[in-house]
Amino acid sequence: MEVSKKLLNSVPGCVDDALRGLISCSPGLRVLQGHRVVLRADLERIKGQVALLSGGGSGHEPAHAGYVGPGMLTGAIAGPVFTSPPVGSIVAAIRAVAYAGAAGVLLIVKNYTGDRLNFGLALERARREGVDVEMAVIGDDCAFTSPRKAGRRGICGTVLIHKIAGALAEQGKHLQEIFQIVTEAAARIGTLGVSLSPCSVPGSRPTFQLAVDELEIGLGIHGEAGVRRDKMMSSDQIVKIMIDHMTDPVSQSRVNVKSGDSVILVVNNLGGLSCLELQIVADSAVRCLEGKGLQIERAMLGSFMTALEMSGVSLTIMKSSEELLKLYDYETAAPAWPPVPRIPVTGQTRIFPCVPESTQPKELVPDVKRVQVYRHILENICKTLLSLEEELNELDRAAGDGDCGSTHARAAQAIRDWISSGEIPSHSARFLTTLSHVLLEKMGGSSGALYSLFLTAAANPLQNECGPEAWAAAMDVGIEAMKRYGGAEPGDRTMVCRDQITAALYVVRSYISLT
Repeated sequence: MEVSKKLLNSVPGCVDDALRGLISCSPGLRVLQGHRVVLRADLERIKGQVALLSGGGSGHEPAHAGYVGPGMLTGAIAGPVFTSPPVGSIVAAIRAVAYAGAAGVLLIVKNYTGDRLNFGLALERARREGVDVEMAVIGDDCAFTSPRKAGRRGICGTVLIHKIAGALAEQGKHLQEIFQIVTEAAARIGTLGVSLSPCSVPGSRPTFQLAVDELEIGLGIHGEAGVRRDKMMSSDQIVKIMIDHMTDPVSQSRVNVKSGDSVILVVNNLGGLSCLELQIVADSAVRCLEGKGLQIERAMLGSFMTALEMSGVSLTIMKSSEELLKLYDYETAAPAWPPVPRIPVTGQTRIFPCVPESTQPKELVPDVKRVQVYRHILENICKTLLSLEEELNELDRAAGDGDCGSTHARAAQAIRDWISSGEIPSHSARFLTTLSHVLLEKMGGSSGALYSLFLTAAANPLQNECGPEAWAAAMDVGIEAMKRYGGAEPGDRTMVCRDQITAALYVVRSYISLT
């Protein structure tokens, strides 16, 4: 299999280039000279507060540097793609915040062996230098019902810990208090991912293979193996499987929630899922959780911890409480944290009532002769269109998708049905307006919209006049509307200018001859 394409300057320099891009567009961030460390630009403001540092391998953007800012992290240390950051850079970050006057340092680390080792070694070195440091190891993966000796993997739930710890630090809480609260909060979080396709480290082949009709549940954010593979299924089906797995009472990795509990939901794009699909998954997740009787207090939708270009999604559920909700809602200026509304998701009205279309009163005494004129004109038009169906289709096959005749035949049949209903108004403007609705609803496609536009615009000059001059003016107005919104001009050889002008002239001639 070939190496995947990436939009880079170079493979060795991709992490440095990415960090520069973030810093360039985020005036509140700075990079620590000589290291892949992103720090708050206002570092002097942390004096007397606990500093929060996190990090890990790159490729999970916006994690973790995107969460650096007031109300969240003080700094983030980036390693090479999918590789733990070097101990020297972690120590340099600790020294930088300690020099700025931090009242202790909390390291927030995802539960991976390399991260635990490197951050742990940096912690020991910093303590030897007299810095008060603690390390919170976050494991929120719900994939394995019986976690292995290394424990649950740290994935997207870590972002919620950044937020909670950041709020506590801004409030001036002490290091041990923050450490205890985030440790307890982490136990209330669970995450599970599903992938439709693999990812690939820059310069390398994909990390694993999936058949075109397969998906994998429970994989890690570096492409580590999940717990099962299935055939492709609908969003509702896969989300139900995921949430059932995450809340399974027999699982040691479950999120311990029951009906009536309040939760925070994170719908996280693993990198390559379209926004359309992500929103569909979000809808499935909200309906599934609410169907279990859970109260969704807050919901986040977007890319928060990715796996390069992996096409997939993870769901994070956090059992909420009044205090945790306040910390979640606390202000932050971190560039990657979204503006989440501080109102519950569950219980909100999600449909805005549509304003009913104003109905015009029926004509008390219809003009029978005028209706007969309309019927005669329409019958002739419909007869012609139906007879030319195959010819128009054949002509359209040379330049389009070959359905022009069928589309117009469908319109003709809809008009005939309307004529048969006996509901043709005699008032000229109402006649054209009603006809425009028929074509818009029944004809479909761009043709239906174009004809409806023509008729709607043409109806305006006929509000108070209905003689030949008014009809001629109406046709002009309709044609101008077609040109204005359709963008076509005489000579462009489009349906707009050819068919509409012909039809307009035919209507005027017919009206004059019959009246």
